[in-house]
Amino acid sequence: MTTGLALIGGFACCFEARRAALKLSQAEDFEAMKEAVIIADTEDELATSAYISEQQRRMEAEGILNAGSEREDTVEALKRAWLLDCGSEPSEPGAEPLNQPTDNALVVDEERFTSLNLTKKQACELIEKMRNLNLNQKDIIEKLWSCTKGGSTDWKAAREIFRRLTGE
Repeated sequence: MTTGLALIGGFACCFEARRAALKLSQAEDFEAMKEAVIIADTEDELATSAYISEQQRRMEAEGILNAGSEREDTVEALKRAWLLDCGSEPSEPGAEPLNQPTDNALVVDEERFTSLNLTKKQACELIEKMRNLNLNQKDIIEKLWSCTKGGSTDWKAAREIFRRLTGE
């Protein structure tokens, strides 16, 4: 009988050890699964963050590019106004004025204005276009007569001609 009890006790210990081993194995599996889920969540958050950052960079780049095209449109509009829509490129500094006097005897002498040698009508149109571009009197005089404000005789003469052309 003692042998039977020892055998039963041995089997009971075996079953208890098996149950404890299964429980420990399940706990290790659970911890491994939990760790895998945490790693997957972290990787997903990092991927999402990288995606959002890339989208923000793309939107910023598009905004910069779009702002550049608006600036180019403004520059083109200024060029067209400056050139009186004549389709020619801006002349080099020191180039000949636009309306060169001719030797043609049939041409009636007409008073010319600005450093561009413009007729009164051309000068008035150009001044009006420049005002539509929100340029003030000082800026217009500086650009058309190629002189700077500061009390010089050239400035005073240009201002008087400007006033005569605009009726101010």
